[in-house]
Amino acid sequence: MTDGLLTPQDREEALSRAYIQAIAAGAGYVVATQDFDRDGVDVEIQAGGAMRPALALQLKATINLAAGPDGTFRYALKRRNYDLLRLPTQVPRLLALLHLPKQQDSWLKVTAEKLVLKKCVYWATLAGMPDSENRESVTISIPSANILDVASLRALMEQSRTGTIR
Repeated sequence: MTDGLLTPQDREEALSRAYIQAIAAGAGYVVATQDFDRDGVDVEIQAGGAMRPALALQLKATINLAAGPDGTFRYALKRRNYDLLRLPTQVPRLLALLHLPKQQDSWLKVTAEKLVLKKCVYWATLAGMPDSENRESVTISIPSANILDVASLRALMEQSRTGTIR
């Protein structure tokens, strides 16, 4: 018997937000949460300095992610999210996909020495991607090298500062 109020999907979303908050804090950035997801953005990460760059993120989570032979992950994204993430915008939009272990009890571990959230977030930009004829979902490729950590977040923020996310 459980007294939890969150569904597994709610927990995935909450852990995605916690991951982004932790990485942004490590980089010294601010995370602004959107009250309503009407535009495909769940959170925005904001930095200081010249141009005050920012990144808008659509958060997703999955337990089913495996690298293909080309070293990329394939992920089926709802068509609406695909279209919103590929729009030209002033603030670059990224997909942030949390890869979780299959066993829910191994998602999060806490000891006196550490807090461990398994596994990691991968990021992808869909800017400039073509329209799709698919009605329900569009399968995208995410390079396995695109792990979102403090260093990569700082690099992405610098790219946002100059207007070039790759």
